[in-house]
Amino acid sequence: MLLWAGGLVWFVHGSLSIVADPAKTDAIVVLTGGRLRLETGLDLLGAGRAQKLFVSGVNPHVDRLELMRVAGRADTDDPGRVVIGHDADNTFGNARETAGWMQQEGYNSLRLVTSWYHMERSLLEFERAMPQARIVAEPVFAAHESEAWTGWFDVALLTVSEYDKYLAALIRPEISTFWPHAGEIHALNASESAAASHRP
Repeated sequence: MLLWAGGLVWFVHGSLSIVADPAKTDAIVVLTGGRLRLETGLDLLGAGRAQKLFVSGVNPHVDRLELMRVAGRADTDDPGRVVIGHDADNTFGNARETAGWMQQEGYNSLRLVTSWYHMERSLLEFERAMPQARIVAEPVFAAHESEAWTGWFDVALLTVSEYDKYLAALIRPEISTFWPHAGEIHALNASESAAASHRP
């Protein structure tokens, strides 16, 4: 518990200490699921920080025009610079969906926009999916709608949950290292069981 608590303090401090690099990148990537993420990405695009904006993890029933309308930016100049992806439903998927789009566009750098508490895990997944790309973190610090203690309690619970997900993502490669042939072993056992069932 002491190690877990110490890690949580490190996680929160590191997440809150991230400072965005003002340098331009080829693309801006927004991960859906949090307040002010899309608006922040659109502001950065409008400020000329990148050539295109890619929004990963958009609901399959929402198109680009609807997404822009919800964000209050239906009149954004050159909406063709905004591209949306529908294939991802988690951070792992966001990274791989974005990696495919980056390769298609021939881009080598991106500015990653997501909530501050989600940034550490997002960077971990994106760096694994695109080890050669330059990734600039752009954390979003959205003020909570409620100043009541219950509002801050919700933020604390969300942060703890995100920390646990980060730890799970952090150890995932170690599991595959210790069990590199787990899938093969499972398939072999299934095959042997099937063969045994047909023996007289």
